[in-house]
Amino acid sequence: MNLEDKIFVAGHRGLVGSAIKRCLEQKGYSNIVVRTHQELDLLDAVAVDHFFDEERPQYVFLAAAFVGGIMANSKRRADFIYRNLGIQQNVIGSSYKYKVKKLLFLGSTCIYPGNAPQPMKEDVLLTSELEYTNEPYAIAKIAGLKMCESFNLQYGTNYLAVMPTNLYGPNDNFDLVSGHVLPAMIRKMYLAKLLFEGDYEALKRDLAKRPLPNLDIEVASNHEIAEILNSYGIFADRLELWGSGTPLREFLWSEEMADASVYVMEHVDFKDLIKDKERDIRNCHINIGTGKELTIAQLSELVKKVADYKGRIVFDKTRPDGTMRKLTDPGLIQSLGWHHKIEIEDGVPRLYNWYIDSIAD
Repeated sequence: MNLEDKIFVAGHRGLVGSAIKRCLEQKGYSNIVVRTHQELDLLDAVAVDHFFDEERPQYVFLAAAFVGGIMANSKRRADFIYRNLGIQQNVIGSSYKYKVKKLLFLGSTCIYPGNAPQPMKEDVLLTSELEYTNEPYAIAKIAGLKMCESFNLQYGTNYLAVMPTNLYGPNDNFDLVSGHVLPAMIRKMYLAKLLFEGDYEALKRDLAKRPLPNLDIEVASNHEIAEILNSYGIFADRLELWGSGTPLREFLWSEEMADASVYVMEHVDFKDLIKDKERDIRNCHINIGTGKELTIAQLSELVKKVADYKGRIVFDKTRPDGTMRKLTDPGLIQSLGWHHKIEIEDGVPRLYNWYIDSIAD
């Protein structure tokens, strides 16, 4: 990519998309095109076609997606497969039609089987069953990476797919239902700390910034606020978290994912990922991760320490755990020249402080 090339970042307000946009700007790229959802609905094929026809981007980062944590995946299965398939179909299809030079599709390591050997290499894709709770989302992401791969093989395009591990960072989704495990845990721990301390003024500031359904913070009494928080597992003396606490998870700072994404677009082509031209070409995607993991219980203790929460943490074992372990093997991306730098022990305080600052904005 040249600094003046026109680059479309789809999903620029999201966790990764916003980080990719910042990364590009910091590197001096000056012709970045973005659209909000209100300006361009990526599920509208006609609107997407018109956008590509009008703007003619040369490079595309497809970071737009419908995402969420285990609770959202369980409750909105149709949305996760339908919306993501639609976004991918429209953006990748229009990229081909309007001759985009290079596209980067962002997937997820949930594409791998629930019982995949650990750490997971790229070639374990489609070797056995997916984990049930996020199966619709995983199938959509598999379709996206296979669409990129198939366009490359049939039409000679240069579409790449990267599979990030669990991401966290600035502009994360802290919703108590749809948020991923770490941002949701940080917010729950902060709210539990305030409830434990009886600081209802600070609670009201938080809930005014990020409202909860069925709670009018302008008129709600302290008792009503506490009752609503109880329904999310947040009590005056304890914080209840889903599952057993034993699943292992790997986490990557979102700005490092952005750096890896831009690095791949600058330095890697599809031809670099073909392992054996004499055999069937498949699984040309790239894992982006740290290769390090910790249990959900260990993560909760880390967040508790950062938040200085004095209450108890209780795990509700009647709730699902999700995949018990999904550790990536980042050997491929490392062999291509990229390595992570920020460890989870440094990242959690960064995100907690970002969240606290965001309430005051």
